[in-house]
Amino acid sequence: MLWSTLWLFGSALVLGFVFNAAPGPVLAETVRQGVRGGYRAALAVQIGSLAGDALWALLGLLGIGLLLQLEFLRWPVAVAGILYLLWLARDSWLSSRQVFTPQDSAARVSTRALRAGALLSLTNPQNVAYWAALGSALGSLGIADPTARDYAVFFAGFMTSSVLWSFICAAAVARMFRGAGTKWSALAYRLCAVGFLCLALASTRDLISGVRQSTPHSVIVPR
Repeated sequence: MLWSTLWLFGSALVLGFVFNAAPGPVLAETVRQGVRGGYRAALAVQIGSLAGDALWALLGLLGIGLLLQLEFLRWPVAVAGILYLLWLARDSWLSSRQVFTPQDSAARVSTRALRAGALLSLTNPQNVAYWAALGSALGSLGIADPTARDYAVFFAGFMTSSVLWSFICAAAVARMFRGAGTKWSALAYRLCAVGFLCLALASTRDLISGVRQSTPHSVIVPR
């Protein structure tokens, strides 16, 4: 019993790290906010995204994730995410033209960064696919008939890795752009704008083509 619990917790921990580290909108926004706001702003994005991750996880654990696979529910989530990504792309590109120093907002946590992280996570349709496929994921780990306890252990492992990754990612971004000049910071903003646009186009393509198949191997998706 103890060994199986540790195995499930460790597996969820690893899957959580891979899920969180995958390039996606939250990572791009973490970089964008970290360029100007430093560690605290980057961390705010990551912490904000945890709210969305936890909500989708709880819905998935309660079985509501299966309902969210229905087209009339998935479309609003996907469309909201696409529109927000397009807004971020525009905002990031326009912000790159502003004169600023990277340390201007390093002394405070940005409320905007916290909100951005939460919105990106809540409107990411890939989160729906991830948690809707939770049963298949547990099956691939050797748990054919998961219990409430198994779901709770998986959730605990996943959220533990998510919290740890938030601090690791924020520290890495802050260190990378520490002392970056105005030109490099503006370039980072423009690259983030391009990234947001590409993510929005990719989400639009997936939405139109209807590619939203959940399989045991589709549990790792961009965050």
